[in-house]
Amino acid sequence: VVKFKKMKKLIVILFLFQLSFAQNAFDKGNQLFKSGNFEEAIVNYESVLAQRQQSAELYFNLGNSYYKLHKVAPAIYNYEKALLLNPNDEEIKTNLEFAIKLKIDDIKELPKVGFSKLIENVTSSYNYDTWAWISVIFAFVFLAFFIGYYFSKLAVTKRAFFTGMFLILVVIIISTSAAFSEKSRIENDKPAIIFSEIALLKSQANLSSKTKATLHEGTKVYVLETSANWKKVALTDETIGWIESEAIRELR
Repeated sequence: VVKFKKMKKLIVILFLFQLSFAQNAFDKGNQLFKSGNFEEAIVNYESVLAQRQQSAELYFNLGNSYYKLHKVAPAIYNYEKALLLNPNDEEIKTNLEFAIKLKIDDIKELPKVGFSKLIENVTSSYNYDTWAWISVIFAFVFLAFFIGYYFSKLAVTKRAFFTGMFLILVVIIISTSAAFSEKSRIENDKPAIIFSEIALLKSQANLSSKTKATLHEGTKVYVLETSANWKKVALTDETIGWIESEAIRELR
């Protein structure tokens, strides 16, 4: 028991030290960025990531640092990472748009239409964890209405509680479905950023196959499949081909 308590105390101390180190490195990175020392700022921000500490603000500041150095792929990559953690942040979206303008490839993004797009717009408004918590909260509300319905003596209040239970049940079903839908979308959606200056999109997973397109750093692709050292990817215009794994860096 004594050994367990000592080990537990050591783990807590190490955890607090790690948090303190990460915060100091982050603050130092911010100071270096403000003074125009972007390369040193990146070193400090990256050291925070090395401690497995991440946040939208950290990735955003990293993106800004790389953008100032005109490093297209890392800037876009980190803005995209920030957006994954905070999808509704307008400042991140704006800076990402500026970074995208620096890349060479101008690949059109085909808009999604129809009912599936409508569903995606609704479910993507919150993270699947948030949808799950909404379901849990309304489940407790449903229980409270059920108790009210069960113990109510008046027919009017019974009808009111029953109607409320029905509406709340609808909300629970919708939020639960949204949680599963969003989780499935995130697991199947595998975006990546090209980091190589030049990357060839091949028709097959080998260098001797036909080149379908020549891509450049900063271009966004979606990973569909992996085979040895190759990734089958789709471009935003729905062109599909194979690219060498080392040419890209996945966002998730």
